Amino acid sequence: MPLSIIAGGAGFVGANLIPRLLDEGRYVVIVDNFSRGSADNIRKYLGDDRVTLIQADLSDRGATEGVFARAKVIGAIDEVWHLAANSDIPAGVQDSDVDFKDTFRTTFELLRAMRQFEVGTLHFASSSAVYGDLGDQRLHEFIGPLLPISNYGAMKLASEAQASAAAESFLRRVNLFRFPNVVGVPATHGVILDFVNKLAARPETLDVLGDGTQQKAYLHVSDLVAAMLAVRARRIDGKIEVVNIGPTDVGVTVRWIAEQVVARVRRGATISFGTGNKGWVGDVPKFNYSTDRIQSYGWAPALGSSEAIVRAIDEIARQQGC
Repeated sequence: MPLSIIAGGAGFVGANLIPRLLDEGRYVVIVDNFSRGSADNIRKYLGDDRVTLIQADLSDRGATEGVFARAKVIGAIDEVWHLAANSDIPAGVQDSDVDFKDTFRTTFELLRAMRQFEVGTLHFASSSAVYGDLGDQRLHEFIGPLLPISNYGAMKLASEAQASAAAESFLRRVNLFRFPNVVGVPATHGVILDFVNKLAARPETLDVLGDGTQQKAYLHVSDLVAAMLAVRARRIDGKIEVVNIGPTDVGVTVRWIAEQVVARVRRGATISFGTGNKGWVGDVPKFNYSTDRIQSYGWAPALGSSEAIVRAIDEIARQQGC
């Protein structure tokens, strides 16, 4: 039976990908160091004989080789979903070693192990952060130069480059998925979770980083997983597919998100905004994300940005007991 390794599989996206792969009749090996992910996110799948959970640090060469050796005994490894990364952008600004270790080093060691164990397909969770801050320019897959403004984006771009080099020498297929802001549950980070937790700690006032004018596109995780699987199913001429995944709209503002969270979680709370149009160093306050390419493949999201946000606010509020 074919086997998928999901690096970072106990996290937000991995928890939503697992059931789709199981529906295909696959074995799934979930690998996580639990820096962000949690066994609680995937507990309902652990009773399935086709699912194996391995706690390991994939930035460590010996640990990564050990994961592949164990997986090889279980089934025929034919793909790796690389979802492992530091997802806390401000933490990477404070300590660049975080992004180097948890994002780039995991990519390097996974690719090395894929070569050693002759695994030919990589699906990589990249990010819109690789584009940097290009103002009002429409961000399509062929724009350049790519000049990220956060260590998070820099290490995602470096990982893309490493995967591209691996495709030249030994990989058969590389899918580079450039994510937008993704929302839903199980939430481990992000603006909605941050707002919900702030209101739980201080019900009278919601403090917002920046002036609230930041505007971004948001995609529900259910649509994200569907898009990745749609791209994976396509036949391509070359070895590498680079694709933006996101909604078809221009997004919503942080101010609007804050208002929706207050309406759902703590009606009557005051919203206090900061100054400037950036929430933190490395934040891209506004971007125009092109999804024309993936739409040409026949895929479209079920939810737009505003619909995804409203659904995710309710999901996350319930997750947090609100």
